[in-house]
Amino acid sequence: MLGVGVRHNSKVSPTVVGRVLAVLDAFSSDHPVLTLSELSRRSGLPLSTTHRLVKELTAKGALERDAAGAYRVGLWLWEVASLAPHGAGLRESALPFLEDLYEATHQNVQLAVLDSGEVVYVERISGRGSIRIQSRVGGRLPVHATGVGLVLLAFAPVQVQERALAAPLKRYSAKTISSSGQLRRVLADVRRDGVAISDGQIELEALSVAAPVHGKDDSVVAAISIVVPGGGADARALVPAVKAAARGISRVLGAPSALHAPNEARRETL
Repeated sequence: MLGVGVRHNSKVSPTVVGRVLAVLDAFSSDHPVLTLSELSRRSGLPLSTTHRLVKELTAKGALERDAAGAYRVGLWLWEVASLAPHGAGLRESALPFLEDLYEATHQNVQLAVLDSGEVVYVERISGRGSIRIQSRVGGRLPVHATGVGLVLLAFAPVQVQERALAAPLKRYSAKTISSSGQLRRVLADVRRDGVAISDGQIELEALSVAAPVHGKDDSVVAAISIVVPGGGADARALVPAVKAAARGISRVLGAPSALHAPNEARRETL
């Protein structure tokens, strides 16, 4: 998965597609720019093979070469990625509501989807005064330790939930959910309340309030959250605004439950 990590020792697929994916998978948030030799090493491919693939990817625009001769992901890949079901359409529908949430607090506002048991952030708005957090557009974080992740997991199919409950739960702080029993109870609370509050699970000083976004068939297709400094923050005071924004996005996406709900005046509510 692009940007998730390095798979130096994993066996590279013998197919051309597998080799191309190995090259792209060499990039990560920690290593966004790589030389040819670094690409070869991190992808596990011979230098000659890497050179040939990189040349073709660069010609297509999937990679870009800088003045120093190193490579980074090109705009063509972003264009292709925007065609994903959770790409531009979802972001465009959500942006006005995310902007309203941001204007209300000038803290971090995020939009995320679930992919392969992880949270993927597809949009984020923050300012100079926002608390610093680990999430970034295109980045991934675990479902059990994030507000958006708890929402997405709570409304995910049962088999997805059970896989997450059976997997090791990485601890990021003293407040991180670290047992399947605790996670199961939290997910039940999220389904009951329609909102998740994640307090200090990754950064002790950060508090997240998240709510689900529903699609045309009323299934949960995304989650939004606001992340504020945790010290003394009243999470419950943020719940109405986050829920209203999530319902507004759901209404734009055509969710039946949101269409039948009262039409809040978005800016007045927030």
